[in-house]
Amino acid sequence: MSPPTADWIQLHDRFYRKQEIYTMLWKQVDLSKYMMAAAPFGGPLALVRDDRKVLLLQKQQPIKPSIYLYTSSGKLMETIQWDKGHIVGMGWTETEQLLCVLEDGTVRMYNILGEYTQFSLGKEAKDNRVIDVQFWGTGLVALTGNFQLIAITNFDEPRPLFLADPGINEPPHSWCWTVVPPKFTLSRHVEVLIAHNSTILVVDATEARDERLQQGPFSKMSISPDGKYLALFTADGKLWVVSTDFQKNLSEFATRSQVPPQQLVWCGTDSVVLYWDKIVLMVGPYGDWIKYTYDDAIFLIPEIDGVRVISTDKCEFLQKVPDATENIFKIGSTAPAAMLYDALDHFEKKSPKADENIRSIRLELSDAVEACIEAAGHEISHQYQRSLLKAASFGKSFLEIHNADSFVEMCKVLRVLNAVRYYEIGIPMTYTQYQRLSPEALIDRLISRHQYLLAIRICEYLKMRTDRILIHWACSKIKKSNDDEDTICRMVVEKLANKPGLSYSEIAMTAHKAGQSKLATMLLDYEPRAGDQVPLLMSMQEDELALVKAIESGDTDLVYHVILHLKRKLQLGEFFRIINNKPLACNLLESYCKQQDPELLKDFYYQDDRTVDRANLTLMESFRQKDSTERINTIKAALRLYQDDKEHTFEAKAIEDSIKLLQTQVQLEKDYSQPFSGLSISSTVYKLITINQSNRASKVRSDFKMPDKRFWWIKLRALVEIRDWDGVATLAKSKKSPIGYEPFVEECVKAMQFREAAKYILKCDAHLRAGLFLKIEAYQEAGEQAFLQKDLDTLREIRDKCPNAVIQGQIDGYISQLASSR
Repeated sequence: MSPPTADWIQLHDRFYRKQEIYTMLWKQVDLSKYMMAAAPFGGPLALVRDDRKVLLLQKQQPIKPSIYLYTSSGKLMETIQWDKGHIVGMGWTETEQLLCVLEDGTVRMYNILGEYTQFSLGKEAKDNRVIDVQFWGTGLVALTGNFQLIAITNFDEPRPLFLADPGINEPPHSWCWTVVPPKFTLSRHVEVLIAHNSTILVVDATEARDERLQQGPFSKMSISPDGKYLALFTADGKLWVVSTDFQKNLSEFATRSQVPPQQLVWCGTDSVVLYWDKIVLMVGPYGDWIKYTYDDAIFLIPEIDGVRVISTDKCEFLQKVPDATENIFKIGSTAPAAMLYDALDHFEKKSPKADENIRSIRLELSDAVEACIEAAGHEISHQYQRSLLKAASFGKSFLEIHNADSFVEMCKVLRVLNAVRYYEIGIPMTYTQYQRLSPEALIDRLISRHQYLLAIRICEYLKMRTDRILIHWACSKIKKSNDDEDTICRMVVEKLANKPGLSYSEIAMTAHKAGQSKLATMLLDYEPRAGDQVPLLMSMQEDELALVKAIESGDTDLVYHVILHLKRKLQLGEFFRIINNKPLACNLLESYCKQQDPELLKDFYYQDDRTVDRANLTLMESFRQKDSTERINTIKAALRLYQDDKEHTFEAKAIEDSIKLLQTQVQLEKDYSQPFSGLSISSTVYKLITINQSNRASKVRSDFKMPDKRFWWIKLRALVEIRDWDGVATLAKSKKSPIGYEPFVEECVKAMQFREAAKYILKCDAHLRAGLFLKIEAYQEAGEQAFLQKDLDTLREIRDKCPNAVIQGQIDGYISQLASSR
């Protein structure tokens, strides 16, 4: 095993290393002949022949260009036959989708399997053509032929956004321009930096600002991974690094080359890498530099912690040596972690020096263990991973208390990273990149590559859910399988059977889009969530089945959703056919229609031959009508419906009386200019009496055969209401009262007319008179009546309530007489 520092090169006060990760699997690919784009975080490579360069055709080489997708190890993943025009630029999204921007403003977005969607940058781009484009993880900015900028900031909803007019009438100097992603700007909107003459223009959605620099013109520029710094290559061969707000001048370096580099990228955030034909120059922050030479063309891929170097025969990774690694392996290091690692070496050699080393770092031993764990994460070599973790484990044994979670977690992470770095998978992700990307995003990348088995094993190892992996596998199986629908369904269900709660809706939708509706319906039978199942059935035109599933779910909102969808979509006859024989659906439809659509409810009752319900609904409708004639006609319609049903003769008779009453009330309104419609018979009679129309009230009474008792009660109250005491007296004398005379007294008392009430007390039953006199405060008469009835209790009550001493004496005499007689 070669020393870990064998590939280290010092740059001022820090070390850099260039490690070979893969020997490329492709055969003799001349990168100088291709336009190339690479996805970050160890992502795939896209190559297409650069039509600006002359290419000598080889045998069996297709004339039409193709886009080749490779892993970082050079394994061919997909070949996309290109059938469109000139590709202006290629880039990758943060979800590993390849973007190809064409001259006419069309943007194609490919997944790793070559499937694509496309959108347009708009009429402006089509009319003026796109001449250049820059990308970032979630968007792009296109430069048109009239030197305007069009941005797309969200690929899920691509909407062209015009940035401010940069005010230029020629392309950027040497096509030098770049974008600052929104996450790095103060405004949180994309900004564009354009090299123009000797200065730089900063363009956003609202304005174009001239930074008024004098160091230009600039031929290359690059933003650092954290968005804080900008590296610029000037026309006189200087590398100039400034802050992105141009307030700090960080460094200048004279390269002595008047030819601009083919590539200018950042290596992490503290050094810049320049590439000329066969020469790579790394420049550090203090003007120190490292030079690498190559025999063939290469391509530099900036990462957050280094640079991937792709050449014809290998994939390398250039990075600053992590601090933890440097402290352990640097020659002559006395850091605690280095002493711990050295102690392990002595221990394996059975040297007592091991104990001396441990004793010397006793106080810092815990930090040394953590440093060894961290350094193991940054190593690509399996041997050094093992030795560093072994050193950490060795140090842990000397600690009484130590949390081993970080050790266990690092072991898991390294096992995952080593699995995806394997050349067949070809994702050379570092520990730093893994932390930034997250395990979930790594799983998504494996899924997009159809590495289902590895993705499932990683999920199970990290105790993550595997649902999305299985769903994606099932969708892919449906798209590609040539088996019959029953076989595919059985195969999918068997694979997913041990995953309770897994949603089948996305799988069924894939089957539906693939034209396999029967398979989609069969799969939806296994969908546990009706909220996902029912909308999909509706989109598949399985309307009746959707309604059945909604009813089975017991979710009334979902049933309503299906019913209203069917109502909008179907003819009434078909709609009612589906609803029938489903009690819950019928009940919900009735409830809805009563509030929102009575006419639909009438049609529903008609087709279902529910005559009485139609009659009830018609009757209810009449109550809402203001015009009396319309109300009468509507009630007559309800009457005809009731008369069709022999079991509802009472309702029919009651409605006949209602029509008769309403007609009478209409006539009364014409005669007396008073509102009568809507009143009951009793209220009608009452109102006639209150307007001194007793004869008309008597006629209404006789027409509707009102009983005497009710009529007397109504007439008595009406006369008291209008204070017609003569009328009350006349009523009392007209004949023997069918309601007695106590009501006369009570109504007069309510009206506070005690004198009028006294006229009728003596006509009441003898045993009630004393109490009635007492109500009108006629204490003497009350006492006399109680004495006649020999009612001692009532006499005592009267005596207690009477305020007159003379009357009290009379009552005391009555009480004495009755008491002595007993």
